[in-house]
Amino acid sequence: MTHARRTARRITRLAAVGGLLCGSLLVTRAIANEPGTSAPPVPVGERLVAQLGAARTAGSWLGADGRTVVAVTDAGAAADVRRAGARAEVVRHSMRDLRSAAATLRAAPRVSGTAWSMDYGSNEVVVRADSTVSAGDWSRLAGVARTIGASVRMERTRGTFTTRVDGASPIFASGGRCSAGFDVTDGRDAFLLTAGHCGPVGTTWFARPGDATALGTTVSGTFPGNDFSLVRYDDGVPRAPSDVVAIGGGRGVRITGAADPVVGQRVFRSGSTTGLHSGRVTGLNATVNYPEGTVTGLVQTTVCAEPGDSGGPLFADGLALGLTSGGNGNCDAGGTTFFQPVAAAMTALGVRLTGTSGDDDAEAGAGSGQARPGGDVAPSAPPAGSEAGAPGGGGTGTGVGVGTGTNMGGATDTGDGTASGTGTGADTGPVAAISRVVSTRSVGPGLLVIGGSLIALVAARSMRSSRRGRGAW
Repeated sequence: MTHARRTARRITRLAAVGGLLCGSLLVTRAIANEPGTSAPPVPVGERLVAQLGAARTAGSWLGADGRTVVAVTDAGAAADVRRAGARAEVVRHSMRDLRSAAATLRAAPRVSGTAWSMDYGSNEVVVRADSTVSAGDWSRLAGVARTIGASVRMERTRGTFTTRVDGASPIFASGGRCSAGFDVTDGRDAFLLTAGHCGPVGTTWFARPGDATALGTTVSGTFPGNDFSLVRYDDGVPRAPSDVVAIGGGRGVRITGAADPVVGQRVFRSGSTTGLHSGRVTGLNATVNYPEGTVTGLVQTTVCAEPGDSGGPLFADGLALGLTSGGNGNCDAGGTTFFQPVAAAMTALGVRLTGTSGDDDAEAGAGSGQARPGGDVAPSAPPAGSEAGAPGGGGTGTGVGVGTGTNMGGATDTGDGTASGTGTGADTGPVAAISRVVSTRSVGPGLLVIGGSLIALVAARSMRSSRRGRGAW
């Protein structure tokens, strides 16, 4: 009997030790496989366009199936694209042709209320004119397009192209209200990145109207031409650097790096006026002739925006993509919105996102300490429950009273460019900070195995001590 008990105790101890090892392995794998911790995918489309050259290609985009498509001008280039695993589409006009058309349009007399961008899918430069463009200006611009040829398409659009001055997490100045974009740093000081048209250098910003203590001051930026600015946080402002952009209701999305968007990619924008909305990237290197001046190099999207959303964050897959610049339409009827690319802004300003490493190879290219600019990224539709609408409650975790937590509830794509949903909870504080690093749903099984194994070891030890007290050992 004594021998049987000893054998049982040995088996219990061995099983417990084995459980500890297995549980540790499960936890390690769960953390290693957490979404958002891996590097962005290899930019296949950008690499192929660079290798084949501007005379043989005309851009790349993500197809409806998420596969990279590369526009090419000859059969040889098409074969190279297919060998690389992408889909090739033979087109008439090369990237060189499209760039030449855009340059001709830029050289023509400026017409406020017009915009153009390269539509890779249709292989054209599409020129749009809003309701403020007169018949005479439209006729003159159409004449310029005719001299260029078939690579240009003219379209009339509703509404007006305006900057979206006024809110994600609102920041206030004497001249109005704008949105917090992303927290950034130069390695020494903390800054807020927002739109350049929100205010010139020297503008003082407040977290709330009537505050006696300033949030910060604009120390650098440019508009028109580009549309970005840098607000240095004042030393007396109590705040902690944040890598979360808020989407309303206490929910937020962790930002792990920066990248340039890809045509066809699904993207998300947060703003205090209109909340969280989604749409698709439809063009790159767009030019917009606002009433205040011309801005170039913008990202064109189907995401809606309204006055109050300027400077707010554009993001997808945990990557910062852009800052809300302007557009037309609204979030009832839809419209076109343009964004200043984040990577280009950070490179020009010499800053990187808060929470990213400043000594890797990516920072040298993008100034973000993360994804290389211009690269393809995976289709950006998030897993179910990872995005949620929050009308009037967008923002960024920038130390102005917004955004912690990652439980964003069940969102649905309504099909009109918006992400909607009510969410099931709002995690804040230490629990939210931990949940942004590891998912308890993934780590849970490993923790249960470890806990059970520890209980078994304690039980075996207790059995042994009990037998010793009775002289059995």
